[in-house]
Amino acid sequence: MTTPILKVVISVNPKAGRCSPMLRAEELSDRLKEKGFSVELLTDLDEVTEKAKTFYAEGRLRTIVGVGGDGTAATLVNRTEPGTPVTLLAAGTANLLAKHFRLGKNPERLAEIIENGNILTLDAGRADIAGAQRLFLVMVSCGFDADVVRGVHAHREKRYRQGHKRGAHISYFSYTQPICRSLWQYRFPTMTVEMLEPEHKMIDNRTRWAFFFNINRYGWGLPLAPFAKENDGKLDHVLFRGGSVFHGFCYTALAQCFSLHQFLPTAKLGQATRYRITSDHPVPFQLDGDPGGMLPLEIEMIPNRFTFLVPK
Repeated sequence: MTTPILKVVISVNPKAGRCSPMLRAEELSDRLKEKGFSVELLTDLDEVTEKAKTFYAEGRLRTIVGVGGDGTAATLVNRTEPGTPVTLLAAGTANLLAKHFRLGKNPERLAEIIENGNILTLDAGRADIAGAQRLFLVMVSCGFDADVVRGVHAHREKRYRQGHKRGAHISYFSYTQPICRSLWQYRFPTMTVEMLEPEHKMIDNRTRWAFFFNINRYGWGLPLAPFAKENDGKLDHVLFRGGSVFHGFCYTALAQCFSLHQFLPTAKLGQATRYRITSDHPVPFQLDGDPGGMLPLEIEMIPNRFTFLVPK
């Protein structure tokens, strides 16, 4: 007789979103228990990883639930074995993965998805950061956008260390001060973007905004990479040469209007499986909404790397 898969591990990121996600995590746990699942609700990532590995090896794991945003999902995928099923109870800021796959923030609905949903095998990106490898699920960006992300997370960590637990949660308003700081300080240095695979060639050496996507969502749903697909084995690059915030507003407006940004002479869109991004100046990068460091950076696509539980 086949052993039923009844184990669910819920991993709560206590700093995700605008308020503590624990109440919704507890509601999800209650709904799952009503459906006959055995639930582990945890906040310690080491414990989450250990439980998930054990249940997955035993063939009893239905899924890990990340209660948080895109960075939470990426952290779980980075810390678990390939094939380990992951899903999300959205509690971050952008929640691009949850929106893309219609997962939402409702614990009762997610419990139904966990019970009856489908398992998909999807691509993931891999970044080589100072000799260490890190997976990302949604996107990488380099430049102004990443500078803002770095500022937001520095402010959050400072508040958290000071004991302001609610003040450590991120909302869209959390970006106001870092955006103002970046508007004043960031100088838009140029970057060089090379395609390394499937062939080696220079794409652009005057890029000032660089984005690399696995799915076709960004921000509030901005279609910067309208042709990106999460299972095509490729990353989609979107590069802009305009060196000012005014250019950024223009790119955003045109992208929102039927993806017209792709026809600009200062924009380059395309696909590849591996890239190198460098600069002669300090340029930050971010992965899935979390700070990654400073260039140089190499990234590549890993086909069928992570497993996601989604609605039917």
